[in-house]
Amino acid sequence: MSGISIPLDQLTPQALQGVIDAFILREGTDYGHQEFTLDEKRGRVRAMLQRGEAEICYYPENEHIDIVLVT
Repeated sequence: MSGISIPLDQLTPQALQGVIDAFILREGTDYGHQEFTLDEKRGRVRAMLQRGEAEICYYPENEHIDIVLVT
C-alpha cells in the first residue's frame, strides 16, 4: 500500500488536531515507561511533524489517514 503525503499546511487546525488525536489514541501506541498528558503527546507529535521526522499519509485504497515516521 502506498500513501500520499499530505503537507501540514493543507489541513485546517481542526483537521490536523483530529489526525494527531486519532494517532495518539489508537490502541497500542506506546510512549515508553513515562506517562504523558494528552496535551504533551499532542505537542510531541506536532513537533515531529514540523521537524519532518514524521508525516501525514493518506491511503486512497482504504481511505485511511495515518502519521508515519520518515526514514
